[in-house]
Amino acid sequence: MQETLQIPFRFKEKVEDLAKELFYCALETSEAQDQLLNSIKEQFFYVSQALDCGVCNTKWEQFKAGVKALKSKLQLDAEAAYNSDPAAKSVREVYLAYPGFYAIAMYRLSHILWQLDIPVLPRMISEYAHGVTGTDIHPGATIGDSFFIDHATGVVIGETAVIHNNVIIYQGVTLGGIKVEKALENTKRHPTIKDNVTIYANATILGGDVVIGEGSVIGANVWITKSIPEQSLVTYKSDIKIINKYSK
Repeated sequence: MQETLQIPFRFKEKVEDLAKELFYCALETSEAQDQLLNSIKEQFFYVSQALDCGVCNTKWEQFKAGVKALKSKLQLDAEAAYNSDPAAKSVREVYLAYPGFYAIAMYRLSHILWQLDIPVLPRMISEYAHGVTGTDIHPGATIGDSFFIDHATGVVIGETAVIHNNVIIYQGVTLGGIKVEKALENTKRHPTIKDNVTIYANATILGGDVVIGEGSVIGANVWITKSIPEQSLVTYKSDIKIINKYSK
């Protein structure tokens, strides 16, 4: 008889608490970061041990350095949101009230862990952010500077997606794979988005060989499975008929 797998479900909430603390820490001054990271360390190791993440002091120091380097990257993300969204009244508002910014911050934290080959924990942090913001960014994705997700809800970014700099994505966008097969786990399954691309609501872009060229604009509701040249405008045309509901 197969042995029952012991899964530490109760640590989900502890990981969520850890993720919140790391978010605040990433935005603090250097001096405050040192103090916060020292207080977080015990909690980090406790959770890691319970989840069999194999974290050692060397990886902790590498993770700590990554967290301390995040503030400048997050500043660029917040400024991108402020500069792109006419509804944003200040960068401070972006930090405090934009779910897209929060989702990106959680991604950047989980991505550091992913790069250190720490299992389970980065996925748990990304899933926590998914639950809070409605945005599902795999920690293995590669995302450049000045990234903005507007409205956030329903965005899906797959593990092998590559997003370059100054990219804007709206709600409901999917950067996914054409096939979902276990045999493809070590291949690039998700698209590449070049610099200065805007992707509007509910666009779906699928395939590891697909490249969206620099400066392109992808309109709402389009379905893309082939590469798009740079400086392209891609739109979906639908016929909408409007008549008076009382007419015969």
